[in-house]
Amino acid sequence: MNLPSAPENAKPKAVILLSGGLDSATVLAIAAAEGFETYALSFRYGQRHSVELDAARAVAGSLGAKQHVVADIDLRIFGGSALTDDAIGVPHHDASAELGDEIPVTYVPARNTIFLSFALAWAETLGSQDVFLGVSAVDYSGYPDCRPEYIEAFEKMANLATKAGVEGTQRLKIHTPLIALSKAETIQRGLELGVDYSLSHSCYDPVDGRPCGTCDSCLLRNRGFAALGMTDPALTAKVG
Repeated sequence: MNLPSAPENAKPKAVILLSGGLDSATVLAIAAAEGFETYALSFRYGQRHSVELDAARAVAGSLGAKQHVVADIDLRIFGGSALTDDAIGVPHHDASAELGDEIPVTYVPARNTIFLSFALAWAETLGSQDVFLGVSAVDYSGYPDCRPEYIEAFEKMANLATKAGVEGTQRLKIHTPLIALSKAETIQRGLELGVDYSLSHSCYDPVDGRPCGTCDSCLLRNRGFAALGMTDPALTAKVG
């Protein structure tokens, strides 16, 4: 396979799926620390709010992304998730211990597959071999598209799916540096890399732009900071 060679001293390019949340912010910082020129990709997919997109822009800017693109797709036409269907309420809990093992209603059908397909397309046009994704199989909400076997299967498929792959000019690698880390370990890694978590936003159901503190995502995030003896800085960050 004859992969393209980058100009001398040029950084390899990587596409980073950036939601604006804690995990994706950490992954962007990791990719930059590993020497990649980073291209951040976010989605306006019909989610309940735009706060996370504002956060994604702030995070991309603070961590030096070469480019940040927001792709527009409308998953509300399918519904099936509390994040894309106003008729389905976002669950709230008093504590993270109440989170169950079942796949929650905040699961968006095939979301990571859709997002990774967009990332694959952009990577091909950039001449990039690398896509970064902030999934974890430890502290997560039980989504099936966060599992290592899913990532492995998508990577195999991706290398069969593109002109660059067939012609031997691309061998795509999907990086999941958080896959075996807890939330606390993820936060610790991000802090070591200078991530400003006050810029990030993970909440499924914000109130006036602020984290609700009681949805699945907030509880997992708060538990991670608490394990480090910290308070989530997003809870006290200024809105707007």
